[in-house]
Amino acid sequence: MIPAPDFVTDTMFEAAATKMGDKLGTPPNAMRFEPYDEGRALQILHIGRYDDEGPTLKHLHDEVMPSRGVTFNGPHHEIYLSDPRKTEPAKLKTLLRQPIR
Repeated sequence: MIPAPDFVTDTMFEAAATKMGDKLGTPPNAMRFEPYDEGRALQILHIGRYDDEGPTLKHLHDEVMPSRGVTFNGPHHEIYLSDPRKTEPAKLKTLLRQPIR
């Protein structure tokens, strides 16, 4: 997931998706633009390679959630804060969000 500011419209998104598709050879329907209301969630910041998120997610699931007395309410998702084309892998920032109840 990539967060979009509130001022982004469907038209703006469609134009960006078309431009991305033309540039990267990716079909415009490879992305979705939609609101997402997950309810209550815990999140943790992971800094580093995407492939190395496992221990951070394990900490959230096995330590943070039990200590707060909450349980899973759906699968986790990721919000990418860094551009992997411009950021060293060791410095990538990703929010790992886990819906809870």
